[in-house]
Amino acid sequence: MGGLYDEQMVNELHQGAQSLVTQWGLSEATDVKLLTVSENATFKAHDPIANKTVILRVHRPGYRTKSEIESELSWIKALRTEGIVETPEPLKTRSGDLVASFKTAHEERDVVAFSFMEGKEPSPDESLIDGFRQLGAISARLHLHAQSWERPVSFVRKTWNFNTTLGNSPLWGDWRAAMGLTEEGKALLEKTCEKVAEKLDVYGMGNERFGLVHADLRLANLLIDGNKLGVIDFDDCGLSWYMYDFAAAISFIEEDPIVPDLQHSWIEGYRDFAHLSAEDEAMFPTFIMLRRILLTAWLASHSETPTALELGASYTDGTLRIAETYLGSAS
Repeated sequence: MGGLYDEQMVNELHQGAQSLVTQWGLSEATDVKLLTVSENATFKAHDPIANKTVILRVHRPGYRTKSEIESELSWIKALRTEGIVETPEPLKTRSGDLVASFKTAHEERDVVAFSFMEGKEPSPDESLIDGFRQLGAISARLHLHAQSWERPVSFVRKTWNFNTTLGNSPLWGDWRAAMGLTEEGKALLEKTCEKVAEKLDVYGMGNERFGLVHADLRLANLLIDGNKLGVIDFDDCGLSWYMYDFAAAISFIEEDPIVPDLQHSWIEGYRDFAHLSAEDEAMFPTFIMLRRILLTAWLASHSETPTALELGASYTDGTLRIAETYLGSAS
């Protein structure tokens, strides 16, 4: 990999994570292995002496403040306490802190630890349809909890609205830098963004449709273990439209023929627990379009990640196809 997470940097992060394992009660014999690299670097730490496994998340510098990380963990703690969702437990260090840190040659890195959760990532096949009904139900419970939960005074998370996704202050970079994007494609996406902004403006940001969401319920952040569906990685949780959570759930499989069935199943599961109006349902294509362009921007600004290296300009081409369909059907 090149860029932010080149081999040298990953080695530095590995050494830093290894240096902290005793903070969470693991022995120095603990084996630390890289799991994934995305916005952050995630490691699996297994202690053969205690037969204990912990997940370590090493944060990208400048992406989350310590207060934002602590706010994420406070929501997870509340969700676990109230039995809203199956999700790993944030673990405190020996000194009672939820956030530790180490210094590399270049900067300081925040690190958090979670208990290990059994399970595997779902596959986009027919079995996923039933799973999406379960995911819809989980999403509804998350949203209901978000509406009633009294957040700590210090709670702070990013807001995912049009301006911070596709507008003038994009958190994940400018979609105009998308890999392989031509001037013709740029014009198409400009027109698409205008339509998305128009739809969102009419839909509005009332409390019944805009609040605290997971914001990244894609397959990579779900774990199936028998009949249980677990949710991991609340790192992108923030304020956004509740229905955006479905769009995030189909990240990177937006063109799969199974998506309409997944949407139907998700909506059924959602309505088992919470109200979802016809107006909400009509906004699904807009949120899918927003998320798709947002991910296209993310790939461009994170070109060193395995996901970007795998998808490249082909993902941009798919975004243009979806945009043409969206504009053709949007009224």
